[in-house]
Amino acid sequence: MTSGSRFLDLHILQPVTASNLNRGESGQPKTIKWGDAERAMVSSAAWKRPVRLEMEEELGESAARTRMVPPVLAEALRQQGWPDDLADFTAAQVALSAKTGGLKTNPQQGHRTQAMLYLPTDVTGRLLQICADHRGELEQALADQHSTGKQAPGALPTKQIATELIRRTTTINLFGRMLAEIPTGHVDGAVQMAPAFTVHDTSLQPDFFTAVEDWPRPHEAGSAHLETAFLTAGVFYRFATVNVTELITNLDGDTAAAAKVIDLFVWTFTMAMPQAKRTSTAPHSVPDLVHYVVRHRRPISYGAAFEQPVTARGQGYTVPARQALADYAATIDRLVGTRRRIAHGHATAAGHPIDPLGTCHPGFEDLATACAAAVLTSTPHAIGDVA
Repeated sequence: MTSGSRFLDLHILQPVTASNLNRGESGQPKTIKWGDAERAMVSSAAWKRPVRLEMEEELGESAARTRMVPPVLAEALRQQGWPDDLADFTAAQVALSAKTGGLKTNPQQGHRTQAMLYLPTDVTGRLLQICADHRGELEQALADQHSTGKQAPGALPTKQIATELIRRTTTINLFGRMLAEIPTGHVDGAVQMAPAFTVHDTSLQPDFFTAVEDWPRPHEAGSAHLETAFLTAGVFYRFATVNVTELITNLDGDTAAAAKVIDLFVWTFTMAMPQAKRTSTAPHSVPDLVHYVVRHRRPISYGAAFEQPVTARGQGYTVPARQALADYAATIDRLVGTRRRIAHGHATAAGHPIDPLGTCHPGFEDLATACAAAVLTSTPHAIGDVA
């Protein structure tokens, strides 16, 4: 964590109807025990992926997490008429030429890389052009390999190949990238996202279902398929924080670009939903409450507000969850103070402002715009100042 960084904390309460947003290895909804109560859980990765994909669609620039760059490149070369042996050799050469010693690959699987790469999806077209520009050198290297029986050295320009593999998109600048084999491609992520969990005790609910045979044979009755699925329902607490200072650094100091990214991230994090079991559960709810706080030096999660699970008391979980969050926000203000709190606000379905949560915005779009403005304000500390 960068000393003196500025953070945007996002706290969300979201009721979700019967669903299985994030399955474990058994196919059942993930759970976690917290405060001696079983809670439904959605891992941070399961919620982060739809956020990233929706942002990329909105921005019109996509990135891929993949080990398949060499196999995909080989197939593209074959489609352009390159001989099979030259296409496969060239794909291997891309990995070999990426750095001194080359990227580790699996030759039995089309030279797919051992490490996961995270890069712009237009990389294939750009690599194809580099290969076409150096086809003569590749053909000669392949011929030398056949004649000597030894692996040919890298025949492509390392600087050009590495440059393509370490290019960034907006979402790479936001979410970061671990690229151990090419250290210059490493990007420190500006977003930290916590697993979501229900604010109350939640048990798995069995859903026994059948699939009817539409073409039964004579004298046959019954179903073609029988199964029991498990679902959960509840009010989730979701938390993410953006290191605004880190994001601006990743964007080469472009604060205007950072404001646009934050506006879009807040909206997308608010609205995106994991897609597991969507056709059979349609869990397309929206949050009841979104609360933001802009802080200097460190973020603060409000997850501890729900260590003691809230109880319904005949009115559901949403209303007491709102109150628990508001009470905990007031507690944090008392314990930590407000000297390093730059701005705070909320938007809610409650129909009235919730005083401890700051400015009440009419809706999520207004809130996202307010967040983008608040993170760039110069008071009480300039962004990145070390107090």
